[in-house]
Formats: sequence, C-alpha cells, structure tokens
Amino acid sequence: MRSHYCGKLTATEVGQDVTLSGWVNRRRDLGGLIFIDLRDREGLVQVVCDPDLKDLFDVAYTVRNEYCIQIKGQVRARPASQVNQEMATGAVEVYASELTILNKAAPLPLDFNHENSEEQRLKYRYLDLRRPLMSDRLKFRAKVTSFVRNFMDSQGFLDVETPILTKATPEGARDYLVPSRTHKGQFFALPQSPQLFKQLLMMSGLDRYYQIVKCFRDEDLRADRQPEFTQIDIETSFMTAPEVMAVTEQMVREMFQSLLNVDLGDFPRMPYWEAMRLYGSDKPDLRNPMQFVDVADLLKDVEFKVFSGPANDPKGRVVALKVPGAAEKISRKDIDNYTSFVGIYGAKGLAWLKVNDLAAGAEGIQSPVAKFLSAEIITEILARTGAQNGDLIFFGADSYKVVCEAMGALRLKLGEDLKLTVPGWKPLWVVDFPMFEENDDGSYSAVHHPFTSPLDTAHFLNTPNNELKLGELLSNAYDMVLNGTELGGGSVRIHTAEVQAKVFTLLGISDEEAAEKFGFLLEALKYGAPPHAGLAFGLDRLVMLMTGATSIRDVMAFPKTATAACPLTDAPGAANPAQLAELGIQVAVKA
Repeated sequence: MRSHYCGKLTATEVGQDVTLSGWVNRRRDLGGLIFIDLRDREGLVQVVCDPDLKDLFDVAYTVRNEYCIQIKGQVRARPASQVNQEMATGAVEVYASELTILNKAAPLPLDFNHENSEEQRLKYRYLDLRRPLMSDRLKFRAKVTSFVRNFMDSQGFLDVETPILTKATPEGARDYLVPSRTHKGQFFALPQSPQLFKQLLMMSGLDRYYQIVKCFRDEDLRADRQPEFTQIDIETSFMTAPEVMAVTEQMVREMFQSLLNVDLGDFPRMPYWEAMRLYGSDKPDLRNPMQFVDVADLLKDVEFKVFSGPANDPKGRVVALKVPGAAEKISRKDIDNYTSFVGIYGAKGLAWLKVNDLAAGAEGIQSPVAKFLSAEIITEILARTGAQNGDLIFFGADSYKVVCEAMGALRLKLGEDLKLTVPGWKPLWVVDFPMFEENDDGSYSAVHHPFTSPLDTAHFLNTPNNELKLGELLSNAYDMVLNGTELGGGSVRIHTAEVQAKVFTLLGISDEEAAEKFGFLLEALKYGAPPHAGLAFGLDRLVMLMTGATSIRDVMAFPKTATAACPLTDAPGAANPAQLAELGIQVAVKA
C-alpha cells in the first residue's frame, strides 16, 4: 500500500511516481488549492491537491485531522521561495493524482496542540504514540536494543531466555504472584530479575549470557519505576569485577558515540563512602559542583541541641552545603520553601548562614543560628567550606539517613533552580558498597542481594560470625551512574556453598528456610560452580536519559499509571468467578 515513507522523500525522488499511506497531520484549504501534511512513522510530507482534479479535490475537501488515507502522485521540487527548512522533506512535495480515504477519524479525545493529562494520554495511548515526539522515542529505544544485541553478540555473549513463571525470592520488593490451577493453593512468582537463573547458566558452562528481559516488582512507583520494566541483563564466568566493568563501559560508551555522537569521556571510580560523604547519594550527579562538608566535630559542644544532638550521636550527621553566590538570589521566602522541601525527606528544619563580608568574620555573616555559634566556630565553618562573599550555607543536622536524603535532594534542587548544574554528561562508577545495612530492629539485610560476594572473601570466611562488624563489611559490587541516575548495578557473585551459607546465617535465614527458598542454588554450588559476575542495566532509564524524557513512562509503549493501573485496558480488573473457582481462590469482600 506504499512505495515510500513520507518522511524519507528527498530531492532524489523528484519526478518519481509514489504511493504514500499515513495520517492527515493537517489540512490547509487555501481556496484554490488544498494542502495536506501527510504523516507516517518516518515524518511528514506536503501533498498538493489541485482543483483541476475535481474528484480528488472533492475528497480532499472532506478529510480531517487523523484520517487515514492513501495518496498516489508525483514528487516535485518546491520553488526555492517555498522550501520549508523546518521539515526534513521541506524541499519537495507530492502532487496528488489519487486520494483514497482508508478510514475516517472521529473527533479526537486528545488535543495534539496542547498538553493533555497523563490519564488521558495513557487511556488513548494509541493516539498519543502517533505524536512524533513519542514515536521518535520508541524508534530510538529500538535502536538501543538493536545496538545492545549487536554489541553483545560481537563480544561472544549468548542470548538466553529465562522463565517468567518462577519461585518467589527475596530481592527487596513484593512479588507479583500467579496462582497455579494444577497445584491448587500454590503460586508462581513473576521474576523481580533473572538473578538466580543467570547464575545457574554460569554453572551450566554457558560462560557469557545476556538477555533483554522483563522484570516485575510490586512496589511504590515514581518517575523511574514501573511494575514491569526491562533490564539488559548480563552475566559472565571467569571475569573479575574490573573486567565486567570494562566490557559494559565499552558498550555504553560506544552506544552514546554511535546513537548520539557523544563522547562520554572518562568513567571515574568513586567508593560508596566517598559518594555518601560528598553528595549524600550513591548515585551522585557530578554535573552539580556543590559538595557536603562534615562539621559535626565543630558543633558537639554548642548549646543549640539541633546541632549538638546529631553531632554527638554515632548515628547522626551534621553537614554544611555551600551554595555559591546564592546570598542575594535566595530570599527568606525561598528559604522557607526549601525548608518545606527538605521536610518531605524527614528533616525537621533547615538552618542557614549568609556570607555578607568574609573579612569581618563572625560579624560579616547573617544567620538565625549565629547566636549559638562562637566566632571561632563560624570562622572554621567558613574556612572549611571555602565560603566567599555572597555565598549561602545550608546546614543539615539529623540522623545519617535523613541528612543524606534531605540534603542530597536539596543539593539537586538548588543546582537546577540556580542553574549550577552544567549541561552535558558525567558518568562514573560507584564501587565498594557496604555488604549489609542495619534495619530499624537491629537485624541486617543485604544492600544489593544475598548472592553478592564480599570484597575480602578470606577475611569474611576466617572471622567468626560474632566478631564480624557487619556494618563495615564491603561487597564486591559496582554501579554505573550517569547524571545522577543509576544506569545499572552488578557484583561478583558468591560461587561457593560455604560463603553463601554464611551470608544466609548472618541475614537470619535458617538452614530450613535457605533449603526451602534456595535449595536448588545451594545444590548447584556443590558441583564445580565457576567464579562469575554480572551487571544489569535499566533499559527504560537508559532510554529516558538518552532521549531527554523526564519519566520512563514516556519511553515505554504501554506503561502503567503511578497507581499501577492501565487506563487503556482498564486493568487490573475483577476475575471471572468461574476462573477463581477453578484456581481455588476466594476473594475477600471489604465490609
């Protein structure tokens, strides 16, 4: 039904007869002529309908936006004065000889010229995806997946599928459960990732595996989360962490060069604790120059309990964040707004200090907390932060977690509000993550997952459990970060039953529970399991960054809403009572 794509016509085709099919992007009736901008996946071209061809002209008069039509005609060059530099096909047009309406369009529920609510866009997603912005993003996503497959194939990786119906494993989120009809009362789980299966593939001797795979997590959503998302999943045998990092860095570097003509430059490596110390985040945006300065040691003896309390608490933290040149740019009302902002993350307030005259020391600053600080403390804070005239210093004082989250978010917001975050790309590797993190009840959980190898395996194995300082143990894990977004994370995996069993014990997983949940893995580790490591990229996040979208929903064809619903299909919905009976399920009705 077509000989060419609309958006692909160039001067090369001038004089050729073509057949085009697509949608009416716009119809312009100039009295003597009707012009139709015809659109397909590849772009637009102008079609000229001449009144001398009465039957064709009469049909052209009836078409409206989004009518699906077919055009036959001849490509001709536009006059020099009428070339449209804004269109890829702006040097040519098609003089129509036939016009066929393939399907009419009812009045549209979306306004393509104005903003529509996300609910509307998702309900009529098939219309939303007709917009060039959206279709271009999906085309770019296809280029990314094609690049990944070609690169991984060239490096000797095998594309292997893993099961979707599997067994629930603890990976940090709730599972989506699928009832079994043949085993009533029992359930499959949709995989949060193919973690255990890709490890088993390494134990099977396949050496290098990859998969572009769907993963499922029932968790609270945000801009970069969806209940179902896509991973570029990679696993290798007989490769060290630096080797895995090298090959995946090469893939991302070549991808950006090939698809965006961007040279990402060096990928520096930063230990986790340094990232937290300087930025309060394990995925710092290095385009933003601001850094934290710890000042708890200066404030332990001040009378101001807001400072001295966290300063004397082993689990507390007090930091200063210098904002260059912000003293005149940020009003008292702005400070109040920023105070409310950090409150979202649990901060109880936001102390501040403006530097009006550095040479005057304590006399040259303006701050509601200055009366609680000695001149010596103020002078040391100014020196430690490198403050200059016109700078503004914010303070975060609370538990370590609250300070990192609240002040880390404030740093990013200030960077955007004050245009301190420079354009461009800043990649890095964050390495040497903690192996365990303490829960509120004093127990510990794995920072990544319980199959991550300790950085120092010998120390881990040879030290009695009661002598291990779990909060200080490091794992052989690594994350690739770009512009404050975690592109992917991975680790060296545990490949001996002895180490794996010890990790389970430290996490409070009994032998019985380990055997019930991971018996197949523990069994496999007994039979010559090779050293192996891997990494998984978030494909949706990667495409979001590369296309400049602000949400992964805008780079997915049919995403869910923030409440994990699909307005298009009205899912989730009630199940047929007969289906429930067959599965042995009874729905509890709320009173």
